[in-house]
Amino acid sequence: MEIKAVKTYENGFMTQAFAFGGEGGEFDTSIKYRSSIQNYLIDTGDDVILIDTDMPSEMPPQEVDENTPLSMGTRIANYLSALKELGYDKEDVTKILITHKHADHTGEIRQFPNAEVYLSKTEAEELNLEGDNIVPVEFDDGPFYNFEKSQKIVDDVYLIEAIGHTTGNSIVIAKNDDLFYMFHGDVTYTDEALYANKLSVVFEDIEKARETLDNVREFVKNQPTVYLSTHTPLGHENLENKSVIDFENPPESIYPK
Repeated sequence: MEIKAVKTYENGFMTQAFAFGGEGGEFDTSIKYRSSIQNYLIDTGDDVILIDTDMPSEMPPQEVDENTPLSMGTRIANYLSALKELGYDKEDVTKILITHKHADHTGEIRQFPNAEVYLSKTEAEELNLEGDNIVPVEFDDGPFYNFEKSQKIVDDVYLIEAIGHTTGNSIVIAKNDDLFYMFHGDVTYTDEALYANKLSVVFEDIEKARETLDNVREFVKNQPTVYLSTHTPLGHENLENKSVIDFENPPESIYPK
């Protein structure tokens, strides 16, 4: 199994209040965390599996000012070009796993009409996705470690129900060698929030979002887990370095300039 980051945006930022403020509190207005966008690809040898599909290619540049809570940064490649840079054409993709319905995670599904698209039944209905290649998941494969509901996609790759950020939110967990890789969508926006046990301000169900974050923290505390975020370069840096979450030794933050 090979896992790769599909990088499309860099040099963004998010405020501490945005990343940490879901359950209230006071925050340092001078602190901003790095932001980016990368989605991920799993090559099992038999399947090429995408985890989410970036922003729509026609999305205009974001207008940023002193009140912006989250800047995605500068687009460095469109999604298909980024895939090509990794050595894949769109025809190579056999499966797509969608964590949730937001446009920055679903924008280029349309480019892959022959790939099977797996996402929660709730999100499939929200997006009005139909077709023989759409697989609405009902998580009927039972528990996965401390998570209550899961769906096996292929050997060692699971879609996990993780409601909160959206009402049909999922995460993906893959096991390779002795490590688990958690592709969590937007359970947190930056790893600092995971270490600090803080919810972001973006959720549809705050009680479920808290439950999901608690479950994620329990999992990564007890299993050697590489935490793969969408909206911070820590995602691809963790992947490149095979960095495992260790709550006793949080990494030092690097702040955007």
